[in-house]
Amino acid sequence: MRPTDPDVGDFLLRGALDVESRLVDASNATLFCAIEADGVAAKCVYKPVRGERPLWDFPDGTLAGREVGAYLVAEASGLGGIPPTVLRDGPFGPGMVQLWIDIDDEAPGLVDVVPPAQLKAGWKAILRAHDSDGEPAVLAHSDSPAIARLAALDVVINNADRKGGHVLLGTDGGVYGVDHGICLHTEHKLRTVLWGWAEEPMPDEVVDALARLRSALGGPLADTLGEHITRAEVRALRSRVSRLLSAPVFPSPDTSPYPIPWPAF
Repeated sequence: MRPTDPDVGDFLLRGALDVESRLVDASNATLFCAIEADGVAAKCVYKPVRGERPLWDFPDGTLAGREVGAYLVAEASGLGGIPPTVLRDGPFGPGMVQLWIDIDDEAPGLVDVVPPAQLKAGWKAILRAHDSDGEPAVLAHSDSPAIARLAALDVVINNADRKGGHVLLGTDGGVYGVDHGICLHTEHKLRTVLWGWAEEPMPDEVVDALARLRSALGGPLADTLGEHITRAEVRALRSRVSRLLSAPVFPSPDTSPYPIPWPAF
């Protein structure tokens, strides 16, 4: 089952889940599962609501729905970049189920910390600092169009936790963002490592995507999102999209009190 398969959503909703392991680095319960339906098998991530860690600024039990909301926004706009994601019942109750993205652990990442002399041509430097040994280091990311679309999506969904480890290069060649439980808040909370286009005009394809999203939010999408986030959060999303269309420029880190999540990976 591939992310682009037309039946992938139905497959994730109907498939039988078999928990194989837990991803111990995650702050909330994140379970690696096999999923099978009608002889088709795949892997997925299952995050049960009951395993969510309470956060002071996000209501308890809403992170799974926010993951689904982020996916719906990505698909409606055409920005893409989020693996197919649904909300369904599972072995430990309702939760988010997302198609697993295979990556090559030996392949270079799309976000990295490197010595200044090793910064790749065209890459966007975000932060210059020193490593644990006191040596100069640069936090940087790829300048690919797919990363630019993901950076724009972060702005749209008000992503408060875009770490470098949340940006994946799939073995299928696709670029994906994962872990969107802390997003779509009414208050400005943008924290991301993808600041490379700050104060630059958004590409035409991103502006077109924003226009599609604004149109979709005037229809059934708003009601569908309302099943996962509050009405105020839907209104805030609509306002962000309108502001970006009136001035389609990537924001500056100066607009966020804590612009980069910690840790950055």
